[in-house]
Amino acid sequence: MARLVGALGTSHAPSIAFAHDAGHHDRPEWQGFFAAWVPVRQWLARIGADTLVVVYNDHLNQFQFDHYPTFALGVADRFEVAREGRVPRTLPEVPSDLQLGWHLARTLVAEEFDPCLCQRMALDHGLMSVLPLLDPPPWKLRVVPLAVNVVIEPMPTPRRCWRLGQALARGIASAPGDARVVVVSAGGLSHQLHGPDFGFVNPAWDRLFLDLVEQDPLPLVQATHEDYIERGGAESVEMMVWLAMRGALQEAAPQGIRRVARFYDAPMLTGYGVLALEPA
Repeated sequence: MARLVGALGTSHAPSIAFAHDAGHHDRPEWQGFFAAWVPVRQWLARIGADTLVVVYNDHLNQFQFDHYPTFALGVADRFEVAREGRVPRTLPEVPSDLQLGWHLARTLVAEEFDPCLCQRMALDHGLMSVLPLLDPPPWKLRVVPLAVNVVIEPMPTPRRCWRLGQALARGIASAPGDARVVVVSAGGLSHQLHGPDFGFVNPAWDRLFLDLVEQDPLPLVQATHEDYIERGGAESVEMMVWLAMRGALQEAAPQGIRRVARFYDAPMLTGYGVLALEPA
């Protein structure tokens, strides 16, 4: 059977992709963030991870306001990279695990999540801003993408994201094959990109959020969308997708968890964070 061997939460932002592609790794505002991924890559190699189930949100590239599903699971052999920005990134298509994708589809439907099943899916910066940091191309890891609506009402609740992670863990545990899976949640920390509070960032809340994700996630599970927005800005409702990776690890490792790596900084328009966890 497949096995869940770790969980990872990370910010995503188009600025990460731009800085990576432009070679800004040693600039003061980026040096710490990019350095934080070195132990994460070493950890993935050490635990023999070969598959990522990535929970993220699409930014109106795969989906539009007239057809935006609550949950959308990619089920295919590979996925194209969305053509974002004036100069699209020259990244190869991303390989996937078709067998695991269909097994997770059946598991989620059986658990009444009813995701939209996408046999074609363009992956935008919600996932692709950080995938090259996890697995520099040519890709070695397989990716099963799962998009969550944090864009248009009605959105799933934080509790629903937590339960989604638990369902994913059960699906992984019952999947045939020997995949070694890390569940990744990619969503921005505090930020607001419109209105009179444009540029709002709350580092104190971001750090508390990382503490709670690791040590005491239930207050985050019980919080409302408004709680997240009041503390972190309008776009920070994305933070609730982190509960999917934590819920998955809670389900897979009831005996406890251990921190592998953690980083946080807020040099620009958002908080940039990384948190890697594994079963104790």
